[in-house]
Amino acid sequence: MSARYPDKYLIGLTGNIAVGKSLVRQFLVDLGAAAVDADRVAHQVILRGGPAFDDVVKEFGLDVIGADGEINRAALGKIVFANQMELRALEAITHPPIRERIHQLIRSAKQRVVVIEAIKLLEGDLRQVVDAVWVVNAAPQTRLKRLMSERGLSEDIARQRIASQNKQEDKLRQADVIIENDGDVAETRDQVQRHWRDIHHSEAD
Repeated sequence: MSARYPDKYLIGLTGNIAVGKSLVRQFLVDLGAAAVDADRVAHQVILRGGPAFDDVVKEFGLDVIGADGEINRAALGKIVFANQMELRALEAITHPPIRERIHQLIRSAKQRVVVIEAIKLLEGDLRQVVDAVWVVNAAPQTRLKRLMSERGLSEDIARQRIASQNKQEDKLRQADVIIENDGDVAETRDQVQRHWRDIHHSEAD
């Protein structure tokens, strides 16, 4: 059990873009876990009235505001994924309120097992909080195809998004559990179920 949350078992779920983290998260929810989606929290903190909205607009300018008055995430993405300094500036603004909200969600979860899906899990303080790091993995070509077919990105933009992230190999080296997700959903589900059983078996011993 986590020293910070002794009544809960925290799974930190990570992996680079388009490996299939959300699929694995949903399988864990189906098995009875509570879920915290850091990407969804990141969306929420930059909404108008959210804790990061004003600072993001101040940093990146009025051009990132869409016709609806909200930050246009596509416009913001074009800026930050093309420039590592801009990406770091955005993260410096958004990560503190994201972390605060994630901890609120963990505390309020009624389930004992909580899965936290976060692409930057290993780069922040959540690494020290979780009981186990699960890394979802998929081949580079699989990830590229998913970004193009499922998210409608051009090949150039998809490659840029992949290149902007820390290396997947670095995450794999820190994994307690690796879930291979190259396309066979049933095989992916079987892996999740097997490691879920291991959690309960280890606690029973």
